[in-house]
Amino acid sequence: MADVPAARRTERLFRLAMFIKGLDGAIELIGAIVLLLVPATLVNHLVADVISRDLVGSPDGFLARHLVAGTAEFASGNRTFVILYLGLHGVVKLGLVVALLRRWMPAYPVAAVVLSVFVAYELYRAVRTGSVVLPLLAAVDILIIIMVVREYMLLRREVRTGH
Repeated sequence: MADVPAARRTERLFRLAMFIKGLDGAIELIGAIVLLLVPATLVNHLVADVISRDLVGSPDGFLARHLVAGTAEFASGNRTFVILYLGLHGVVKLGLVVALLRRWMPAYPVAAVVLSVFVAYELYRAVRTGSVVLPLLAAVDILIIIMVVREYMLLRREVRTGH
């Protein structure tokens, strides 16, 4: 019976992680839609305003340089990539979150594989672009994968024992 509280804690953590992942997916999807509708020049002007007001530190600082570089890359043609990435990532995350919260068994291995592909791609893009954000997102996805696998094992055990 000592395993029951641990299982409940794991389930609560899993639900919290799914909430965060679902929120993240919704934000990505909304971001993709906004970026689809907002001209790249407006994005450049917004970034320039943020930097000129020192809202991210010194205009010559690390964060400001990365923000400018990312915006320049976005405006120079990677806009399609960003929109597709955010849109696809958001839709897939939302779909997986719904399936996992409904405890649909086939979704667990699919979620682990899909999130692993996202991690690999995030790390690949981080190496190619020098992004500091993508490795952080990859780390979060790795933690979510661990939780999905753990929840799947607990759910399988529940199904086998009839509880």
